[in-house]
Amino acid sequence: MSSAVRSTLVESVIPGIAQADIDSFYQALKSSNRILALCGAGLSAASGLPTFRGAGGLWRTHDAMSLATPEAFAVDPGLVWQFYSYRRHMALKADPNRAHFALAELAKRKDFLCISQNVDGLSQRANHPSSSLKLIHGSLFDVKCTDFYCTHTEANFTDPIVPALEIPTIDDREIDPTSNTTREEVDISDINVKLTDVPVKDLPHCPTCETGLLRPGVVWFGEALPSATMDSIEDFLSSGPKVDIMLVIGTSATVHPAAGYIEAARYKGARIAVINMEDEAAHRSGLDFDRGDWFFRGDAAKVVPEILKEVIGEDYDVGHGR
Repeated sequence: MSSAVRSTLVESVIPGIAQADIDSFYQALKSSNRILALCGAGLSAASGLPTFRGAGGLWRTHDAMSLATPEAFAVDPGLVWQFYSYRRHMALKADPNRAHFALAELAKRKDFLCISQNVDGLSQRANHPSSSLKLIHGSLFDVKCTDFYCTHTEANFTDPIVPALEIPTIDDREIDPTSNTTREEVDISDINVKLTDVPVKDLPHCPTCETGLLRPGVVWFGEALPSATMDSIEDFLSSGPKVDIMLVIGTSATVHPAAGYIEAARYKGARIAVINMEDEAAHRSGLDFDRGDWFFRGDAAKVVPEILKEVIGEDYDVGHGR
């Protein structure tokens, strides 16, 4: 274990984490008034979603980052929509995990703001109150018109969003609708699976102007983060006298502006609690154990509900979020 991370030798309700650390967090949480969270891909890891992050993240032969640009959409909107339709489909097949539901419950009980870098829609499907959930990278399930003069946006969880983007199946035989038999889907992320070109006319079009293409409502590389969302985060940080606790869940927190929120919260008096599978996250987040910060190593889906239970209890809704 890294020398910067405290030894955890006492058995506790969370294996590998000292009970003294958990008890300390319980006491701080119960007396806290304002809580901030920054969440990344590790929050959704237990839900089984594939991720396409960082250099070398490939979808078929394509660098996933190269598909997440306005330029890629202008050149080949069909390919970009196939990539995002696949991601939408996989996200809808996944269920929110217990950490999503625990954070949603915390939002109902405390003055709590959750900043999420995730676009997978799982927090929304866990019924996290929208007023306390700030999606700084947008959502796979928001779409907007690309026509310069059209301002149409909408939430859309339809899968597929248009018939042409339906995931093909291996077996095209007719299946008795009264049976439990289902067709096996083709894994279109596999380079060995032929990907059929989708004509522009068959892609999602705007229902308002009827001419513009719809695009995924995520923030692409080279685009500004949503100003209203960023303003609301700044309002939270500046409106109160202090922030008591900041949770950093499943994220390396090394990219700005997300990384800056840790220092901003610390400036407002917050103690920092990092929940991550990797010890290195404690270093990257600049934890200071002498001033009472915490590091909880483990799966967010297991750790987050446990460390929050003194406030949220254990009988809150943990349905499938569908």
